[in-house]
Amino acid sequence: MNPLSALYHVVFPSTCAACGQVLTVGERQLCLDCLASLGATCTAPQDDNTTERLLAGRYPLAAAMSLYSFHKEDTVQRVVHAMKFHSNSELCLLMGRQLGLELLRSGRFDDVELLVPVPLHWWRRLQRGYNQSELLCRGIAEVMPRPVVTGAVVRHRYTRQQSLQRASRRAANVEGAFSLRHGERLAGRHVLLVDDVLTTGATLGACIDALRPVEGLRLSVATLSIAR
Repeated sequence: MNPLSALYHVVFPSTCAACGQVLTVGERQLCLDCLASLGATCTAPQDDNTTERLLAGRYPLAAAMSLYSFHKEDTVQRVVHAMKFHSNSELCLLMGRQLGLELLRSGRFDDVELLVPVPLHWWRRLQRGYNQSELLCRGIAEVMPRPVVTGAVVRHRYTRQQSLQRASRRAANVEGAFSLRHGERLAGRHVLLVDDVLTTGATLGACIDALRPVEGLRLSVATLSIAR
């Protein structure tokens, strides 16, 4: 670090995206205490895990997993909020790398060929500056090299934020919100569909419904977190 950069970090120190404490040397985005408290679900190596049970019946998935458990007011929630509402793209990439490492460790996703993020509506992406699910995919690709495919499925209808909807209204809120645009890019491939939070499965279910016409599609799902 050159002297000017060192002075800048003294005057404007980097802080933890989850707890706000000043980061020490070697810490990036999250302090070690927050990293330790993320609470990995560690269900990736298991068949019939919580994620797979929640999505059961929507599509014959090859595999599914969620890395962290999401509880109200916990570290995982603060991380997800920083990713979605605080313009922290670097944190998205970091969490993508964490997710990618677990995907590799599990051995259940080794034959995945393409990474597909759950898309945002163009207006929400403009407001946010990026699609956090796409950045998760790009983080995954850093440790599990696979092409990231965007634009094959799109979110053509603007919807209210799912987190603000009652569970009973979430499916109706996103019903028909996604459409297939370039399904030929996915035909005959093993695709990993990636999102940040799995709650009721309504958003993923609606996106999966849009993918149904793709011929020969083999589909798996990975989310950074699952609400418990």
